[in-house]
Amino acid sequence: MNRKREFFVPPVILDRGSKVPLHRQIRSEIARSLESREVTGGMLLPSTRVMARLLGVSRNTMLAVYDDLSADGLITAERGGGMRVNKAGKAGGLMAGLHHVIQAARYPARVVSREDPDENSLYIRF
Repeated sequence: MNRKREFFVPPVILDRGSKVPLHRQIRSEIARSLESREVTGGMLLPSTRVMARLLGVSRNTMLAVYDDLSADGLITAERGGGMRVNKAGKAGGLMAGLHHVIQAARYPARVVSREDPDENSLYIRF
C-alpha cells in the first residue's frame, strides 16, 4: 500500500547578518506559517536533513528548531513517520500552555512532550 504523503515546506527567509540566532529565525518563520492556518493538520514537514540542506544550515540547527516547535505543541513526532503538523497549527494539550509558564520562569530551559510506544505521555525537561 503506497500512500501519497502531503509535505509542507514552510517559507523561511534568513537574515545571516542579524544578531538573532539562525535557529530562532527559522523557528519563528515556521511557527508563523503554522499559526497562520495556511497548512492543514496532519501534513508532514521535511526531515531535518532535507530542511538543513534547503536552508544551508546544520542538521543540529534544524533538530533544535523541531524540538522547540514540538515543545510548543505546533508539531508532533511520529515514530517512523516524521514530524506532523498539529491540527490547524494550533498548540494542543496541557503542556503547550504550561511550556510558556515554565519558559518564563527560566527553569527548566525546555520541556518536550513525547509518547512512549503505549501512547503514554512523557515529559522531558532539560
